[in-house]
Amino acid sequence: MVDTQVVLNGQTIAYTAYTLAIISLMVWFSVIVTKKGKSSKVSTGLFYTWVGFLVVLGVSLHIATAHTIPWKPLDLHRADIKADKVFDISVENHTFHLPADTLYIDVNDLALFKVTSNDLTYGFGLFARDNSMLCQMQVVPGHMNDLLWQFVKPGIYTIRSTEYSGPLGIQMIEKDVVVVR
Repeated sequence: MVDTQVVLNGQTIAYTAYTLAIISLMVWFSVIVTKKGKSSKVSTGLFYTWVGFLVVLGVSLHIATAHTIPWKPLDLHRADIKADKVFDISVENHTFHLPADTLYIDVNDLALFKVTSNDLTYGFGLFARDNSMLCQMQVVPGHMNDLLWQFVKPGIYTIRSTEYSGPLGIQMIEKDVVVVR
């Protein structure tokens, strides 16, 4: 699996360029329409050519970047994948109940986090030491909530709730409890 930071950087560049292309259309159209005199008419051929180009570019960009999402193969073939490690975690009264004080995972292992809530809707997110989010899911009571993830490099991660669950939810942080070695 590709590192999510590499994917994020690539998509940031691609979508920023696409956004600038859209903004250029809006600026061009605004300048032409607000001009005084005869030249304020917009050339429909040029306008629709540019809009068509943006549509083709946007669809192509979405298709191309869909194949760069690192967790896509895991989700598509999930029924055929067996996790290397399974962690049963419960959440209740704004507290994560972990199966151990520290969850150890080997690099390139597939870890399955099965999280159940007994009272409210919570979030379950893994965060790196620089506070960037690696992955996350919503944890809904009465439903199966599981997250399958492959860790491609060593690191130490914190579990945090990523869903608003009332004012006590801000304290739902388990610091440095997932260790990938």
